[in-house]
Amino acid sequence: MSAPPDLPPGYLGPQPRFSELGLSTFSHTENEIRTNDNQMEIKFKYKDQVKVTHQLINCRTGDEVSEFVFTQTHNNVVTFIISLPESGFYKFQVFALPAKSEDKSLPNVFNYLINCVRALHPVFPFPKQYAQWKDGCYLHEPLVLHKEAPLRNVFFKVIIPGANAVAVVADGEWFHLEKKGNHFEGRANLEPFKGKDTKVTVNANTGSDESKYSTMLEYRV
Repeated sequence: MSAPPDLPPGYLGPQPRFSELGLSTFSHTENEIRTNDNQMEIKFKYKDQVKVTHQLINCRTGDEVSEFVFTQTHNNVVTFIISLPESGFYKFQVFALPAKSEDKSLPNVFNYLINCVRALHPVFPFPKQYAQWKDGCYLHEPLVLHKEAPLRNVFFKVIIPGANAVAVVADGEWFHLEKKGNHFEGRANLEPFKGKDTKVTVNANTGSDESKYSTMLEYRV
């Protein structure tokens, strides 16, 4: 069993800007988390809209494995969906600023130490989130796509506030999603792209020009 890493005093828990930004812990109030599952969610509540980034670091190797974290913001809760690739200790660092801030460098606001006792589930990278994927955007499914997954008729369901139209695009082929209430949903046959390291993107039209779409999410199959 791996030993916990040496951490500097004051590293764990809330940092100076945490409460100043109106953030509070929601799911995990303890700074050190011991889990028997390598899939988990950490949630914060926020008063005003914030932009957040994260770093997940494997303490054994020192490698950053942030592609195994997906961020959702909805109803004044920011959720970090985390898949830990192997058992052992991880540092999970959260950075944040007000959503309206123009600063590109986000200060560290909270740090956890996660001790994953068992890694029973296979893990795959989450889709890359582009800057346009902001507060209120929410991915119901699929949270992961990969070459071993069934890709014949993949069901997509997303919330993208302000979007006029949403489409899934794979190697130039477009699959338009249907608007239903506050979300867009539909199916895409991605089987022809399986195992080719194809980019599969979720794109949204949010402006007056119906031909312009911004990339929101990017998977690889």
